[in-house]
Amino acid sequence: MILPIVAYGSPVLKTKAEQVDFSKDPIKEIIENMFATMYHARGVGLAAPQVGLTKRIFVVDSTPFADDDESLKDFKRVFINAEILEYTGEKWLFNEGCLSIPDIREDVSRPETILIRYEDENQNMVEETYSGIISRIIQHEYDHIEGKLFVEYLHPFKRQLIQKRLNNISRGDVSVSYKMKFPAGKRGR
Repeated sequence: MILPIVAYGSPVLKTKAEQVDFSKDPIKEIIENMFATMYHARGVGLAAPQVGLTKRIFVVDSTPFADDDESLKDFKRVFINAEILEYTGEKWLFNEGCLSIPDIREDVSRPETILIRYEDENQNMVEETYSGIISRIIQHEYDHIEGKLFVEYLHPFKRQLIQKRLNNISRGDVSVSYKMKFPAGKRGR
């Protein structure tokens, strides 16, 4: 099922997500809905808070970047109860966007490499190191389950310059090709 994506200004986006409980949470359904929603919105990652769930789960599919790097073609993962254990390498800028903050893209500096521990959809504990674009996508989605948005990395002056656009998104004054849910309860398409 395609779910509405929660817009900037919604409190759930600023809330640190809770651990997933495999015995209580409908994991398979959540994962299916998140991938369907992400693909419908043409994203490369989506975190549970972006669909209104305060759970530590996010999905990633880097296939849209495969034109630039063939190794990104088959990278599709589910990260549950993730914890980034280490950030290493030089920080580098990349132009990021977010489905919860449509029509705003800004350069964000992030470390090159991460070491992350997470559970997959089958409850297997995994610990892996990622670098480059995949690392960046994971860091962006991981921030969502920590209650942080990419615009918080921007210089205060830059944030001030885009604040009116952020306020418009929060009010629902934005046009997108996917379902959204706005803080005031307004729904848009």
